[in-house]
Amino acid sequence: MSQPSWFDRTPQWVWCSCIPVLGGGAIAYAGSRTNSKVWIGIGAAFVAAAILYSNPLIWVAQIGTAFLLKREYLIKTFPKNHLLPDDPKLLAAIALHRPKVDINTCSKNDLVNILGLPIVYANDIASLKAEGFIFTSIEDLHDILEIPNSTLSRIAPIVAFSYDYRQEAGYSWKRFNSMSAEDLIILGLEQKVALAIAAERKNRGEFKSVMDIKKRTGIPFRAFSQLV
Repeated sequence: MSQPSWFDRTPQWVWCSCIPVLGGGAIAYAGSRTNSKVWIGIGAAFVAAAILYSNPLIWVAQIGTAFLLKREYLIKTFPKNHLLPDDPKLLAAIALHRPKVDINTCSKNDLVNILGLPIVYANDIASLKAEGFIFTSIEDLHDILEIPNSTLSRIAPIVAFSYDYRQEAGYSWKRFNSMSAEDLIILGLEQKVALAIAAERKNRGEFKSVMDIKKRTGIPFRAFSQLV
């Protein structure tokens, strides 16, 4: 039997809010869990009002408030090790309340089991990082690894990139599609590497990404990383 999704569940504190008089304390508890002083104040106000006034409408309002706050509570407490939802609005809301996943420092497990990237892309990212490549923007993931824009637009609100000088203009893998072997050698590539890259481009057309260069030529990334 499959487990209910995170957003299908009702936290215990919501049910506790149904307790007359003291149920407002459950809302205050939810506020303490989410660092919300407003929620703590609302819960305390319900408790005080219930003690001072014997009005059933206070109890009804208390329960209604708890259920209204439930979804926001689940968003704020969404576990860091859970696979992120596909709903872009829900994902954007979660991103407001948690640290982002840094592509340059996260694990392959984070890429697959939190961001939901297919393993083939996670392997490519891990391979380039192991060779010293530093990603600088969401566009890198498309230009360098050919990850579909539809996938990237979903995870964009929750990812971050450690700063590196290669964010500056003038550093781009796309130069491999326009420079001759001689140009690449002048810029510091070994002759056999430059010749192999130029030959592959001539035989099979322009490169689509850094990973495309690496896979088509069989040359390790570190051999041409200084020009990326």
